[in-house]
Amino acid sequence: MAPGRAGAKKDAPNLNKLLADAETQYEVGNLDEAIALASKALEQTGEGGDFELKALNLLGVLNVEDGEVEEAREYFLRAVKLDEEGVLEEKIGGGPEKFLFLAQLSDEGGQDSVQWFERGASALRKQIQTLNDITNRTREQQAALDEMQSKLGGVLCAVAEVYMTDLSWEADAEQRCEALITEAMLIAPNYAETWQTVANVRISQERVDEARTALKRSLELWQDLPPEHPSVPEFPTRVALARLLMETEMEEQALMVLERLVTDDDSSVEVWYLGGWCLYVAGEKLRDAKQPNGAEDDASEEWKATWGYSRKWLTQSLKLYEQEEYEDERLGEHASELLQSINKELGEPPEGEDEEEWSGISDDEEDGDEEMQG
Repeated sequence: MAPGRAGAKKDAPNLNKLLADAETQYEVGNLDEAIALASKALEQTGEGGDFELKALNLLGVLNVEDGEVEEAREYFLRAVKLDEEGVLEEKIGGGPEKFLFLAQLSDEGGQDSVQWFERGASALRKQIQTLNDITNRTREQQAALDEMQSKLGGVLCAVAEVYMTDLSWEADAEQRCEALITEAMLIAPNYAETWQTVANVRISQERVDEARTALKRSLELWQDLPPEHPSVPEFPTRVALARLLMETEMEEQALMVLERLVTDDDSSVEVWYLGGWCLYVAGEKLRDAKQPNGAEDDASEEWKATWGYSRKWLTQSLKLYEQEEYEDERLGEHASELLQSINKELGEPPEGEDEEEWSGISDDEEDGDEEMQG
């Protein structure tokens, strides 16, 4: 046995405790202390030591959290050399996570990201196959299988997004996207982001009705769940969902998503802007719609009320835009243009209107949006 390994075996309890303490410090937000403890564990286990892989992976994660991308990448690359196919047990630092981090940390993006994602996907498929081969799975094994399938679905969707952006010029980009979302639909049909990605691909193919169907299915998987439920997509994913819903003229559903996002975090410039824009479009449709039985007065009041709400969202967006010195100038310009258009039609807002709290769209507006969707 190599001297390094003998030392590692002898000090195994101490090294294990060091790494466990590092994870605890990370969980309670003491990042510097976590990095110091994990670095000490890596130094003590030495090259070829039993805890080297686990320490490298943990240091990779900690440096990502610390914003030290180069250092994180180096740790993950060292971990890859010790577990090239991601087949070692996760409890010792093996598995697909390092490949997925390297895909996201890639400087080059494009094909470099894809090849790391594919290595992660390959490792996940092997883990899934191992669990699928078990005839009578325990509850814990079934939960692990479900988690791995969702994770694989997420990886497949991430690769499809790369082919829709960085690699959209590739001759086989559309075929690759189709193959990826087909596998995602089979492996992770209960994963909301699967259907969101399907919708994105269908929009790019100008198959809008199919995109709407996919978006509805994505929403159905989480819209009635409490905020803390693990099936509720991350905040940025739901912001992207709202944009897709608006792009497919599903304003009612987009507003539902945006109202929930504001409840989760009322400091997002983009969410307030999207809500204002969405309400602007909804009001514009009401204004331009031909009303049955000559009910122009009711229609007039309805679209004006909707634009009034739009103004509140846009005003809040621009207020946060200034406070945060937000970098997206086009967003600020568009929000200002929409606000000017509203004020031109409705006149300047009454004094104190900006201070009124948003309380959601009224039942009448919801009915109007439903008519627009019909």
